[in-house]
Amino acid sequence: MTPDTLFQYVPAPATLVKKEKLSDFVTLFTFQPDNGRALMHKPGQFIMLSMYGVGEAPFSVSSPPNATGSTFELAVRRIGNVTNAMHEMKVGQKVGIRGPYGTSFPVQDFVGKDTIFVAGGLGYIPLRSLLHYQLRHRDEFGRIIVMIGCRNPSERIFIDQIKELEAREDVEVYETVDCGNENWCGNVGLITSLLPHVEIDPDITHVAMVGPPVMYKFVIQQCQARGISRENIYVSLERHMKCGIGKCGHCQINGLNACVEGPVFKYHDIQTHPEAI
Repeated sequence: MTPDTLFQYVPAPATLVKKEKLSDFVTLFTFQPDNGRALMHKPGQFIMLSMYGVGEAPFSVSSPPNATGSTFELAVRRIGNVTNAMHEMKVGQKVGIRGPYGTSFPVQDFVGKDTIFVAGGLGYIPLRSLLHYQLRHRDEFGRIIVMIGCRNPSERIFIDQIKELEAREDVEVYETVDCGNENWCGNVGLITSLLPHVEIDPDITHVAMVGPPVMYKFVIQQCQARGISRENIYVSLERHMKCGIGKCGHCQINGLNACVEGPVFKYHDIQTHPEAI
């Protein structure tokens, strides 16, 4: 077994160095690999995290590629055994890390183009990596348009960072909730209610979207109705991830191994697999 092959199967230790609550159910974790090396991930890729004695689960990396250090960030919802154990962690505790795995958003294809980020539910978590990469290299990209939707105001995450984005003159931010409350002054409606308010040039517009399956269908329809090519619409099938290396079969979609050939796909490449989205 070569070192590269061994790396796919054997978790490497990492230490929790910071923990920040984003909402009642979502926490941002910052980890440092014990070997001191950067994760070397690309926007849209995922890792496998092991909670010793509990289990292993896949998570999209939320931070951009780190050129100056080795820490990386995961934003995790508390929903199962592994994530429950993560939320009980204390700074200084250890986890196991495999990866990164899978395809990524092809950042070079976005250079010189306008980008619409469509984040439904927790979709902002994996999209944040690509978004912050573009912000770090702002002069290389055209318009940055960020659309965020969630069920209600209490489920909003990265609130302070989104406020910072709204304050910038070089980023356009649109946010909506399905159901508002007495303290919510923003848009109320599905995320599909946002796109009609934005003027775009379809010939130079790329779309990166992550969210629940029902969102993909209707946002893709809107994008195509606006003239955006299916070659320029990118979706992540991260919810299909399981083992990370295509061995368990959980990610198979009619011949596609989503965790090997994905999780990021051009819509053009999966349009004949309606069950994928």
